[in-house]
Amino acid sequence: MSENLMLGGLAVALRSLRLLAVDFSHLPAPDVQVSPVFPDRLELGFHRGLPDFEVWREALGISPDAVVYREQGDGRTRVLKASADFAGSALELTGYSDACAPELIGGAA
Repeated sequence: MSENLMLGGLAVALRSLRLLAVDFSHLPAPDVQVSPVFPDRLELGFHRGLPDFEVWREALGISPDAVVYREQGDGRTRVLKASADFAGSALELTGYSDACAPELIGGAA
């Protein structure tokens, strides 16, 4: 990482974002992150549940086998992650969802 990175140093990630905005404008809007720490990475986050993550994963042709599942917050939040190369950038998708409450069986938890 360069201490004096200029905006042009983010060109790869920003170009990828521009292409996504044109080619996938019909998909749900993600939270977008571009950082000078990782200038060639574009991160798309989905905080309103996992369906938006899945729509993007399918649209980008990322295999379901490439998705990593984990939990955070003592199991209260489900997290899906997937990575792909897109237009020269490292594209990372992350989806978040509240874990389901335990089902009641016979009226007892």
